[in-house]
Amino acid sequence: MYEVVTIGSAIVDQFADTDSELIQIQTSTSSQKLIAFPLGSKLLIRDLNLMIGGGGTNSAVCFARLGFKTAYLGKVGEDSNGDAIINCLKNENVDFIGPREGVSGTSIILNSFANDRTILTFKGANNRLTASELPKFESPWIYLSSMLEQSLDTVVNYLSQSKHRVAFNPSNYQAERGYQAFAQLLNNTDLLIMNKEEACLFMQPQESNPTLKLLFELLSQLPPKLFVITDGAEGAYVCDRNNILHGVPMEDIEVLETTGAGDAFGATFTAAMIKELPVELALHMAMTNSESVLKYQGAKEKLLTLAELDQVVATSQRVIKVREFSN
Repeated sequence: MYEVVTIGSAIVDQFADTDSELIQIQTSTSSQKLIAFPLGSKLLIRDLNLMIGGGGTNSAVCFARLGFKTAYLGKVGEDSNGDAIINCLKNENVDFIGPREGVSGTSIILNSFANDRTILTFKGANNRLTASELPKFESPWIYLSSMLEQSLDTVVNYLSQSKHRVAFNPSNYQAERGYQAFAQLLNNTDLLIMNKEEACLFMQPQESNPTLKLLFELLSQLPPKLFVITDGAEGAYVCDRNNILHGVPMEDIEVLETTGAGDAFGATFTAAMIKELPVELALHMAMTNSESVLKYQGAKEKLLTLAELDQVVATSQRVIKVREFSN
């Protein structure tokens, strides 16, 4: 019996610090930044760090450090990377309950200057979870994050018919499918968490740059009880159809690496909801843990324990603005 089972990707992240150029391309309708490398050149990597990432394992470790009996369900390869993933989870007191086959997922994260980066990802075994490979387990809560292709279809079909309570944190790739693709799953979803870009893809509003209020108006037509949208430096927002809470980021946060910050936020907020804490406190806790991750390289490097998180929250004050949903 687990208190929460996380379902999502498991990735071996390779952080490569390189010399590169930052190019910005502007058109009449948009602007895009590109990290550029000289063609045909061999570039030396200043530093290379290997860490375990992926939304499924990041959120599992977050729950475990917050004191939850946690399991991770996903598919990893029968290779050394798969061994590294499982050993990482074991060291964090997370049970691995998924199958092993094929090649494990891998990401190459090309870090440039000013915290700009490009991520090259190979999903591998992450995308190959079948219905016959789903284990039997007991848990009141499921936290679903990044999965694609066959694995996503397998998990959505399972959760659409299960009695688990679900917190759904779709990735950009999942959000591109639109909310209609997850209609059955959303009927069983208590909590829906996305960043603003994902929310736009998920709801597909007619406006090219919709306001958060419009996004919440569209989201409120869906079955989940709570909706959360994060918006980078602007903070995070929670809507329960009565009020919108706006959590303001702490000042002077030195951002080293953004990988895993969203997973830390989503898992921590869900953990607080499982504990039935007030939404304002849940928002403060989630933003605090996310801000801790932002200061370090790696998705799990500075995930806080429950004691650490309680201490920071108790000794810091966060501005949380409240307004009625109808206004």
